[in-house]
Amino acid sequence: MNMAGSIPRNSRMSDRSPAAYPDSDPDHTIDPALLDPAAVDVTRQLQEAGYEALLVGGCVRDLLLGMSPKDYDVATDATPEQVARVFRRARIIGRRFRIVHVRVGREVIEVTTFRRAPGEEPPQTEHGRILSDNEWGDLDSDAQRRDFTINALYYDPLTNEGIDHVDGLSDLENRVLRIIGDPHRRFAEDPVRMVRAIRFMAKLDFVLAPDTAKALADCRHLLGGVPPARMFDEVLKLFHHGHGERAAELLHAHGMLSILFPVLSPWLDGEDGAIPSIVVQALRNTDRRVRDGKAVIAPFLFAAFLWPPVSKRFESLRADGKPAIEALHRACDHVVAQECTAVSVPRRVSSVVREIWELEQRLGERHPRAVRGLLENRRFRAAYDFMLLRRDAGEREAELCEWWTRIQEAPEAEVVEMISAVPGGGRRRRSRRPRKRRANQ
Repeated sequence: MNMAGSIPRNSRMSDRSPAAYPDSDPDHTIDPALLDPAAVDVTRQLQEAGYEALLVGGCVRDLLLGMSPKDYDVATDATPEQVARVFRRARIIGRRFRIVHVRVGREVIEVTTFRRAPGEEPPQTEHGRILSDNEWGDLDSDAQRRDFTINALYYDPLTNEGIDHVDGLSDLENRVLRIIGDPHRRFAEDPVRMVRAIRFMAKLDFVLAPDTAKALADCRHLLGGVPPARMFDEVLKLFHHGHGERAAELLHAHGMLSILFPVLSPWLDGEDGAIPSIVVQALRNTDRRVRDGKAVIAPFLFAAFLWPPVSKRFESLRADGKPAIEALHRACDHVVAQECTAVSVPRRVSSVVREIWELEQRLGERHPRAVRGLLENRRFRAAYDFMLLRRDAGEREAELCEWWTRIQEAPEAEVVEMISAVPGGGRRRRSRRPRKRRANQ
């Protein structure tokens, strides 16, 4: 945030210098090369239509930190309907707070209307969570309604103007995460802000301001009142941004991990409670894949998080004499149903989770006649990776994992030899003789 001159905060500058904000750390600048042309174009078209329009939020924060933003948000004084009339490819979405998705090529730019604090009696739950938040305002009121100070910075890419109404630059430079306004009230309005706080701390390596930290400790129980369906997307954002392991550590330290994953309470609660090793290893691997630009999927994440309670119930059912597959299905249904009271796991995800677990069990059995079919199964790679997680957690033999590792790349002759070496692999299936038909009597 290399800021030139002595222009006071809460003001603009348009000297086209690389310094968009005043009085800031010279080690931070907004690099024009990082700006997204699509976001700049959306801003330009709104301004040409006579509206005020600025980049805002996480994209400005990341630009000031020298990071390339994952997505861009534009704030404007135009209503959603007015925005939709400016752009041919625009769609209004949302209930609690209506926004507009503007498609530019393959990109989607999110456009929000300036809003203000709701009236004296807005629709809300008994705990204070706001159910409707569509009261439009101006730029100043919009800044006050945003969650954290570092997310309430505005920037005009066309004039190189920066606006800071909440002293967010100071917090950004000091690496402090501070909620805007009364922390207790703001967390009560929307408890998901506490989850977002953990995500920003993990991603940016920031610390909570003292008043924000106290309010989080006092209000964390309110997460139990958030609709489980909404929490699913928040969990993915927590653990699929490349800092999932750190996010889990922070959630656990602040007493929130057992709220999001009540099925893990037996492992997390108590004085010596710890995150199960299979979960830690899964998050570590996921972080590595994100950094390497590789794909990550929700089913694998939930397969790791839910496995400890599923495994425990599975072994109990097996001890009662239940067949392996039946025991696994029963354990899966029971644990997923429990977890859905806090974080709703869509069927499209839970069904794949079940497939991963079931196929991994079959990998452990290593039936010779099933090897080739298992290798060709579309879930093989996920099941194989899950087996490696279980190995790292001390639940699978290293020899078994090494066998499945080698056979994937082995030439055909070696594959035949490896299968034959498995107990039962060298026996040939006896061909049945056709039965003789009885003569008609």
